[in-house]
Amino acid sequence: MRVSKVLSMAKNWSHHYSNFPESYIKRATEQIYWKNPKGPQYKPNAVIKRKKFKYEEDRPWTAKFQELNAAGKQHAKDWIEPIQDWSFFRGDRVEILVGKDKGKQGIVSMIVTERNWVFVEGLNCNIERVDNRKEDIAHVYVQKEAPLLVTNQVAIVDPSDLKPTPIEWRYTEEGEKVRVSTRTGRIIPIPATNEETRDYKTRRAYIEQPKDTVSAEVDKITFEPKLCTFEMDLMEKYGIKEDRVPPKSYWY
Repeated sequence: MRVSKVLSMAKNWSHHYSNFPESYIKRATEQIYWKNPKGPQYKPNAVIKRKKFKYEEDRPWTAKFQELNAAGKQHAKDWIEPIQDWSFFRGDRVEILVGKDKGKQGIVSMIVTERNWVFVEGLNCNIERVDNRKEDIAHVYVQKEAPLLVTNQVAIVDPSDLKPTPIEWRYTEEGEKVRVSTRTGRIIPIPATNEETRDYKTRRAYIEQPKDTVSAEVDKITFEPKLCTFEMDLMEKYGIKEDRVPPKSYWY
């Protein structure tokens, strides 16, 4: 029997926010969809985890992503060109290079790095029909942004002249890594909206709440690596001394 593991996630988290730690995303996407039954004839704690996921506009911590990657669902492989240095961020002004909105400029509202996608506010939209459960209410048609590939469908706009430009990453004299327009040589700063999350607009403006763990406690390093076992560490902490000499043993 297949068993699905339902992950508890906050309902009001918006999929527009992508500033979550990788450890949380990795933990949220580990879906246990089959487990060995209990019994002496079975291998204990044998778990098969899903390793390949289908990524779309729904983020890994949402219920729709869990439904898309439910147990038993098979998807065709998505062939994606790997990007080593990601150069697009939320809040960037980009120009669309293909489609019905070719030549128009807009602001990046959402990013899906797993598919090399960006979504531009109000551009490259498709009309979708939303069905209502009640018969006395008419169906609703809404506009929804479609994804665009960052490799060949959009280009970053240079703020100095508002024209599209290829960019590359360089280092300043102070050692800071920045984006630079190869056409004008000007630095294109990362927008402040890229730091925006559900809790704050900018990291500096965030006020710690009484229930929050203070950042000083989070940054504190409490682990000291030692060449000893857990038992030896406890003995050292509580002052326990071992005087017994273990008998010699030979393995051959």
